[in-house]
Amino acid sequence: MSTENMLEKIRQTADYIRSQVAEIPQTAIILGTGLGALVDHIDDKKYLPYTTIPNFPVSTVEGHSGNLIFGKLGAKPVIAMQGRFHYYEGYDMKQVTFPVRVMKELGVKTLFVSNAAGGMNKEFRVGDIMIITDHINLFPENPLRGKNYNELGPRFPAMTEAYSHRLIKLADEIAAEKKIRVMHGVYVGTPGPTFETPAEYEYFRIIGGDAVGMSTVPEVIVARHGDMEVFGVSVITDLGGKDVTEVPSHEEVQRAAEKAQPFMMEIMKELVARE
Repeated sequence: MSTENMLEKIRQTADYIRSQVAEIPQTAIILGTGLGALVDHIDDKKYLPYTTIPNFPVSTVEGHSGNLIFGKLGAKPVIAMQGRFHYYEGYDMKQVTFPVRVMKELGVKTLFVSNAAGGMNKEFRVGDIMIITDHINLFPENPLRGKNYNELGPRFPAMTEAYSHRLIKLADEIAAEKKIRVMHGVYVGTPGPTFETPAEYEYFRIIGGDAVGMSTVPEVIVARHGDMEVFGVSVITDLGGKDVTEVPSHEEVQRAAEKAQPFMMEIMKELVARE
């Protein structure tokens, strides 16, 4: 879609959502792997299926629902995105990040994202929760490529603090209070959909990565372009490298995420309440 057309579509979609929802929250959560059950903790839910929202793509991945959910997590009004869009599904970066653009237009100030990731940090174990401190973007296309419109953000946005230091510190305090083991690390974003080769895992580790996945980076870039504060977390669902012989599968990734889910949810619920 052209940028002019995109601006029009963002506004059209935001207007539709406003017509359907009485209160628009300033906090949004992308419920990636490991956070799906957070939906059960949202009260006064209103579902907007992606299929009913003008201009929204529809998720094609097993295990990913497709709803925008409005409600309250504790006392905090939230938008929860149940099912995200991935570059490997064939969407372009404008489509992948379109929901984040709409969130910005709706007035969202804080974005929480979660994902499943393969770990190459030798300290990590399957089922660990990794708070994302930074990322390395290895996608072949940047979502900000093309003409820039100042309504969306600056031409050359800084990524110095892509992930909010304030929210990372708060998450650490919550994890310590609840005695939940959390790790910190750099997330490497790749196009997928193949899992990494042992040599690729080693390469990602050498260039400074701790975990690797196929999402999150495009959404975070666009959120920061729009001056949102971002917190990201990964559940380590498999381990890779030259000394790892296990072959990961989508089912194993989902099982590991389910194991970590209660701990991730405890941290996220408290973090959203306190942010």
